[in-house]
Amino acid sequence: MTVESTAPDPLPALRDQLWGAVISRDEHRAAGLVLGALDEGVDAETVLLELLAPLQAKVGTEWAANRLSVTQEHAASAITERVIAVLAHHRAARVTPTRGRVTVACVDQEWHVLPARLLAEVLVLRGWQVDFLGAQVPTPHLIAHLHASGSDAVALSSSIPTRLPAAHAAITGCQAIGIPVIAGGAAFGPDGRNARLLGANAWAADARAAARELAAGIPGPDLAAGRQQIDDLPHLADQEYTLVVRARQALVKDVLTQLESDVPAMASYTARQREHTAEDLAHIVEFLTAALYCDDGDLFSAFITWTAEILAARHVPARSLRPALDVLAAELRDFPRSVRLIDEARCALDAAIAPTGTHPGAPA
Repeated sequence: MTVESTAPDPLPALRDQLWGAVISRDEHRAAGLVLGALDEGVDAETVLLELLAPLQAKVGTEWAANRLSVTQEHAASAITERVIAVLAHHRAARVTPTRGRVTVACVDQEWHVLPARLLAEVLVLRGWQVDFLGAQVPTPHLIAHLHASGSDAVALSSSIPTRLPAAHAAITGCQAIGIPVIAGGAAFGPDGRNARLLGANAWAADARAAARELAAGIPGPDLAAGRQQIDDLPHLADQEYTLVVRARQALVKDVLTQLESDVPAMASYTARQREHTAEDLAHIVEFLTAALYCDDGDLFSAFITWTAEILAARHVPARSLRPALDVLAAELRDFPRSVRLIDEARCALDAAIAPTGTHPGAPA
């Protein structure tokens, strides 16, 4: 007869205590809680993925809800990273390598490093030799490392969709020298659609799934195929992506100028408010170019509705996004894919901000 344990799950209480330590910027207490969990028998992988990963996710959620400042978010993230380093050197994390070698890196310009760091530590715990290259790894540097290291595979991480063109270059470059790539991170979509679109050999939704994929073996690239990036994305032949990328600085300036003419309230903006508006427009254009690269309307619409939520949390009317999208569509009227993507985003925005029980198209 099997007797089931009735001992309470220690993780919820530990999460609460860890959150309190991180928010109060008590790094020593945070590290003590993690080491104490290890000493009490919680395995290192569980600590990484069920204590520290949810902690960082909560940091992002609290920032988005305007309950943490940017400074508090950075401080909390820095403490989490240092606690992971403490855990990595604990005796519970010392595992003799028995598997192959994996390089873990963030794509160029991707500074959200924690998902990649968590994966690297999980792979170490599972017996892999891991070269963790960190954030913002330029593709030439990654390729040079692969030539020197003898890695069996590359785990490539990207959280921000605007980094997808850089991810595509990295995937293609790794495969050109015979190294398979497993992609992961929010940028590749919750279902991995952008990983498949960009030709990655595999995709994983989280660190455990990535470890399983690597353990099962990822098929290597077909070097004889001679694949080029344009082979993956034939829609780029229309040159819209290239033309919009080249014009994005002028585009932001022109949209801002037109908004100042169309929106009387902007006449009273301070220099700081005007600067923030220009930054928001630059992000909108940057995400539009990423959506053009992948021909993915959901990517741009999701960013617009997310931005609306962020603005609402900061007591800025979400409807303020609509004039910007209208002007942007007018500026890009000669670019059909761009206009289609903006139209889809306008529909998503209208649906997101419509009062409950009303039709998005109804008058406000």
